[in-house]
Amino acid sequence: MSPRVVIVGPPGAGKSTVAAILAERMGLTVRDTDSDVEAATDATIVELFVDRGEEYFRDREREAVVTALAEHDGVLALGGGAVMDPRTEADLAGHAVVFLDVGLPEAAKRVGFNASRPLLIGNPRAQWLRLMEVRRPVYERVSTIVVPTDDLDPAAVADRVEELLGPSDR
Repeated sequence: MSPRVVIVGPPGAGKSTVAAILAERMGLTVRDTDSDVEAATDATIVELFVDRGEEYFRDREREAVVTALAEHDGVLALGGGAVMDPRTEADLAGHAVVFLDVGLPEAAKRVGFNASRPLLIGNPRAQWLRLMEVRRPVYERVSTIVVPTDDLDPAAVADRVEELLGPSDR
């Protein structure tokens, strides 16, 4: 068993929202590894970062990704940084992986760069740009499809993903 499609991308790309739309349209279940981590730890992502640290969160995130890739056969949204673990990058080989790409101005509008994004604390715009400088090459390597999301609503992004997936991946 493996996911029909895996959604990756930075904060503000719309991963969770687009994954839910795709799952509904395709008659599949949706799963989000950030939600899995929160459920398993009974804490929010922010609480985990603050109380336990990023390394603890990343370990829980890795466990959630491994479990979801093995158990879930629907649409899977990964947390923005999950792909940075080389083991996860390797695990995604052979999967239909969609990179939802978003520019800084659109990401800022969507997420507001608030305190619920622990890696964006401080100067959120500069932090987001630094994150993308490091993550973009990995997102591009793991993806089989790239969908620019700027100026598109989630339904239009889902339309584009479905179009690019083609009938064999649906």
